[in-house]
Amino acid sequence: MVITKRAKLDLQLGKMVVRSEETIKIVLSEISTILIESTAVSLTTSLIAELAKRKIKVIFCDEKRNPSCELVNYYGSHDTSNKVRRQIAWKQKTKEAVWTEIVTEKIRKQKELLEASGKEESKLLTSYLREITWNDGTNREGHAAKVYFNALFGMDFTRTEDNFINAALNYGYSIILSAFTREVVANGYITQLGLFHDNMFNQFNLASDLMEPFRILVDREVTEMDLMQFEHEEKMQLVNILNQEVQLDGKIQYVNNAIKIYCKSVFDALEEDDSSLIRFYGIEL
Repeated sequence: MVITKRAKLDLQLGKMVVRSEETIKIVLSEISTILIESTAVSLTTSLIAELAKRKIKVIFCDEKRNPSCELVNYYGSHDTSNKVRRQIAWKQKTKEAVWTEIVTEKIRKQKELLEASGKEESKLLTSYLREITWNDGTNREGHAAKVYFNALFGMDFTRTEDNFINAALNYGYSIILSAFTREVVANGYITQLGLFHDNMFNQFNLASDLMEPFRILVDREVTEMDLMQFEHEEKMQLVNILNQEVQLDGKIQYVNNAIKIYCKSVFDALEEDDSSLIRFYGIEL
């Protein structure tokens, strides 16, 4: 859901009233994420409070219409204090086992996208998959990333360059990251304490860990875009990734719901000390 002008709450009907060229009413139970695209948008505090209560992710954009911050609840679960204590006590070996599974799946997804794109570099990523060690001690993820991005976007491409491709990638990643922070908080955990990521300046270390296999959905979308510009239409195409369909447990799921199922499975794996509980999604390329 994207809001460009004004929005308020109709609590009696449980709807959000959005005013732009025309007035529309949307049932709150049908919303998972709201993107506030312009700094000119006005929201009522009653609406913000209700959105927070219902754990609806709200992403705010800056003056350049790029995501800059989000609304995050203090308490996402009735037993948050207990969940945080358990999160702090997660065993290091368990976290490393889970991270090994996540990074392996990320490289596997990258390989599959390269194969679908007819890129010979997919064979090199296949070899990296065989070489992954515990907790990715040999940094196959880093090596794979360089090969992967150069194969997709050219040998001169770097992730630090200021261009439309990187702008689109960063925008898409920020949308996916926001969906993951929502699930972390909704499950009662805190986003700062990660499995592998531990940057003291990153408020979303855990979400950054969990989202890794889902980055490929953004990469695929960007490769299919004709990026002569990066404006509203292109941004909405990336936001819509959350509404795309993937396979999980033999069923078709929207990406938004797949993130929810996957996150719960990772938390189960961490709590039960069993990385085999993680449920990854699949896509047809």
